[in-house]
Amino acid sequence: SVSIVKLRLEQPFGDAAASLAANSDTTTISIEDPGDTPKHQPGPPGGSGREEDDELLGNDDSDKTELLAGQKKSSPFWTFEYYQTFFDVDTYQVFDRIKGSLLPVPGKNFVRLYVRSNPDLYGPFWICATLVFAIAISGNLSNFLIHLGEKTYHYVPEFRKVSIAATVVYAYAWLVPLALWGFLMWRNSKVMNIVSYSFLEIVCVYGYSLFIYIPTAILWIIPQKAVRWILVMIALGVSGSVLSMTFWPAVREDNRRIALATIVTIVLLHMLLSVGCLAYFFDAPEMDHLPTPTAAPNQTVAAAKLS
Repeated sequence: SVSIVKLRLEQPFGDAAASLAANSDTTTISIEDPGDTPKHQPGPPGGSGREEDDELLGNDDSDKTELLAGQKKSSPFWTFEYYQTFFDVDTYQVFDRIKGSLLPVPGKNFVRLYVRSNPDLYGPFWICATLVFAIAISGNLSNFLIHLGEKTYHYVPEFRKVSIAATVVYAYAWLVPLALWGFLMWRNSKVMNIVSYSFLEIVCVYGYSLFIYIPTAILWIIPQKAVRWILVMIALGVSGSVLSMTFWPAVREDNRRIALATIVTIVLLHMLLSVGCLAYFFDAPEMDHLPTPTAAPNQTVAAAKLS
């Protein structure tokens, strides 16, 4: 039989404990405070790796939320509002993404931490534009400082460097992400576990990874080849790390050879851009400014007689 123990409010806690101990068949009912929150229950073993992957690349819930958010604000591509969404970013976000591109942290994904919430084209566009003028102006100043003091040298601004730098930088910042996006989409159809980035996210990553070349291009004015090559290696290491740590999680579930070949190709193309800009705009000899050879006096007289 179940006995009911009635405890008065005036009864001491010691007597209440004694009464409960004396009646072993007593049924106690505990009423919890609604304000109390249950403690965290331990998850199943082996789930930490999956949670880490979700934190790195985003889970399905976050992807669905972002997809629905994108559908709500989508507009026809021929309207101004459609392109306005790509530049809807504040100064704090731009500075935070620039800081993230300059200080890559191992194990941290640039897209997940900085870009996925609101990918933009504002930062990449102006970073590329600033880099173009930095390369062109620094190249002209470097050439001027190298030939400064030569009697036969006459400085002529080379505006063609601006157009060449713009073609190279913007082609790299758009065509390489386009090719990489197509490759990831193709591999995603072959291997279902591959997480693919959107084209806008890839362009955003490449654009912000080029920021470190702006101060590097300005320092390339120093007329010392050793200093220039040290600077380009530092810039290549930082920006290459951002690209590698961003795209490795997207291809690591693929075939090992294909994944490694993808990362190596990304780094080699990035190296080709940096080394090519240094070699062409700064280390190449300026043939336009070499002194023109003058004809010998006897050759001039012979030419006059023949005429």
